[in-house]
Amino acid sequence: MRNAPEHDEASAPPPSVVGPSKPRLAGFLGAGLITGASDDDPSGIATYSQVGAAFGYGLSWTLLFSYPLMVSIQMISARIGRTTGQGIAGVLRQHYPNWLVQGVVALLLIANVANLGADLGAMADATGLLLPGPKWLYVLLFSAICIAMQVFLRYSRYVAVLKWFTVSLFAYLAVLVVAHVRWRELATQFFMPHIQWNAAYLVAVVAIFGTTISPYLFFWQSEEEVEDMHAHPTRLSLIDAPEQAPQALRRIRLDTMVGMGLSNVVALAILATAAATLHIHGVLDIQTSAQAAQALQPFAGRFAAVLFTCGIIGTGLLAVPVLAGSAAYAIGEARSWPVGFSRKLGEAKAFYLTISAATVLGMIINFTAINPMKALYWSAVINGVIAVPVMVVVMLVVARQDIMGAFVVRGWLRALGWLATAVMSVIAVAMAVTSL
Repeated sequence: MRNAPEHDEASAPPPSVVGPSKPRLAGFLGAGLITGASDDDPSGIATYSQVGAAFGYGLSWTLLFSYPLMVSIQMISARIGRTTGQGIAGVLRQHYPNWLVQGVVALLLIANVANLGADLGAMADATGLLLPGPKWLYVLLFSAICIAMQVFLRYSRYVAVLKWFTVSLFAYLAVLVVAHVRWRELATQFFMPHIQWNAAYLVAVVAIFGTTISPYLFFWQSEEEVEDMHAHPTRLSLIDAPEQAPQALRRIRLDTMVGMGLSNVVALAILATAAATLHIHGVLDIQTSAQAAQALQPFAGRFAAVLFTCGIIGTGLLAVPVLAGSAAYAIGEARSWPVGFSRKLGEAKAFYLTISAATVLGMIINFTAINPMKALYWSAVINGVIAVPVMVVVMLVVARQDIMGAFVVRGWLRALGWLATAVMSVIAVAMAVTSL
């Protein structure tokens, strides 16, 4: 069957029609799972902890509202890679002005490096809570580990390692069990929020959306779909093999929904834990994820604090490669370099050098007078600002038949994508106003 579907993937036949050879759930989970898990990086943990400490359960509703928006834009990003056989930057390079492509990529690199610095610093601080030793040593160690994983592991092994790191997120679900959450109050605020119209509340909303919807996640998931095709030669771009569309689009949908769902459930667990242990005891100001772990111990016990700390390290080991990798993908495709973890070091030297350079630059931030948390703040501002033009361009791309062929995005997915873009536009304006 060579006829491509003319409608959204929501109308694809149910999995039962695929036959007895359909893959198991684990086979469906990959790029979306890793992308969602990496969204809960140490900087995200700090954000959710601060919001929970400052506002209790009052901002839990944002995670319910952001979930469909995250799913839509990540699913759309994945479809670009699977349909065209190129990542977002590669598609933009072919169809949009070079100044636009290079500008977006440059801003993405700046934001990612700042985020890398903050995450490496947070991992080092967390390790210092468990083991004696200087922070600089742990920063060097984690930088070396993350570079080595990306440069020297085969793609299949590298993806397997990243999937295992997602297990670290369950530490926060375990901590939630002993946090004595007021479940009725949480449910009320989650489903029936009382929105406050003041600067502090607005800044917190901006922080959450800027953390959950970031451009590096778009680039990463799109490129991982391309990597997946390289790793499985029978999988072709949907433009060339439209008969693969029903199963491919089902996999993308399930993978993305599960990955973003895990991301938001864990974020909610962190926020609720901070609300139940810190906010209720008057601890209202948390600046770093490691500080959150320290503050947690008197109220939830040492075991919970240790689990929280281990989660910081595990999520950092997942997020740092994603940040560095997404930057390298974007720069490489924008400059027509050979890119991809499925390539050997000698086949993509510039790609791997960019990964190493981005990680090293992030590491260096921790040895300068730059405050890593201030760098994190400005990276969130940049991410929030560049998310809007990136999302606009992405939405225009997936509506163009000369790019997507018969797989242009329509229906509910298109509507949600534009809604996500509109929300992030409001967030960008709010970030600009609250930053003045």
